[in-house]
Amino acid sequence: MLPTRRAFLATTGVPPWLLRLVRAQLTGRPSPFRKENLVAWCIVPFDARKRGPDERAQMLQRLGLKRLAYDFRAEHIPTFDREIDALERYGIELTAFWLPTDLEPERNTLVHIIFDLIERRGVRPQLWVTLSGTETREFLALPEWERLDRAARAIFYLAQRARRLGCKVGLYNHGGWFGEPENQIAIVRRLRLDNIGIVYNFHHGHEHLDRFGELYPRMLPYLIAINLNGMRKQGPQILPLGSGDHELEMLRLILQSGYQGPVGILGHRPELDAEESLRQNLEGLRRLLECLGDQDALATYR
Repeated sequence: MLPTRRAFLATTGVPPWLLRLVRAQLTGRPSPFRKENLVAWCIVPFDARKRGPDERAQMLQRLGLKRLAYDFRAEHIPTFDREIDALERYGIELTAFWLPTDLEPERNTLVHIIFDLIERRGVRPQLWVTLSGTETREFLALPEWERLDRAARAIFYLAQRARRLGCKVGLYNHGGWFGEPENQIAIVRRLRLDNIGIVYNFHHGHEHLDRFGELYPRMLPYLIAINLNGMRKQGPQILPLGSGDHELEMLRLILQSGYQGPVGILGHRPELDAEESLRQNLEGLRRLLECLGDQDALATYR
């Protein structure tokens, strides 16, 4: 069972200064679910229409979405510059950029391509990091302190490069050891850098559902983005918002917590036109907001 607002604010493990700040600022803060705060996510490779950069920016404009988190596959790398050109042309913010790497990012060609792009184009997206190599048998056989040390060293390298460009690094839960919130929190606390945080994805959090009410307050001080999804414990992994049986209470907890960062709305359905999958999630989110009585957010969907 998810905690009430009073129980949430009294949750152990959250520093008292943060609880005082949340109490002081909850009243009068805008809803994080206002439409202008939504970020389209997983719509580049997950689009039956296979849109190019201009078509994608036009689609977002039609939907009234002003922010994009950019994911890609190898075939999209040559179009990185065209994507930024199109976003600028249609007034869409590049809020985040996916940064897949391994435990040796300094040797990763793709990491250098993305950092070079960001520096050359003068954009400042969050960098959503997935860290491969942390799910292998060899890595998991290491003592916990060594796993943490190796992962932290990789993130430190990325964070130092990102800092020079004015960017934040978000640890992105994508399953495995690196996707566990406790491990991500430990990495952030180990490094103590102000440009490192956590990107929490509902669609990679089904194993956390029974303890989300416990995990969320612990993640909250470090959250820089949350990506939504319909949630049923038994799956499927991707489900339109409003079609699950857990997301309403998860959204209630987020709303009560005073979280103010970006909120991602998914495509992630390659069999569908990305515009249709985004529309379904927008409509599902609107219905959930009606259930929550979030009039501040609802006013932006009319």
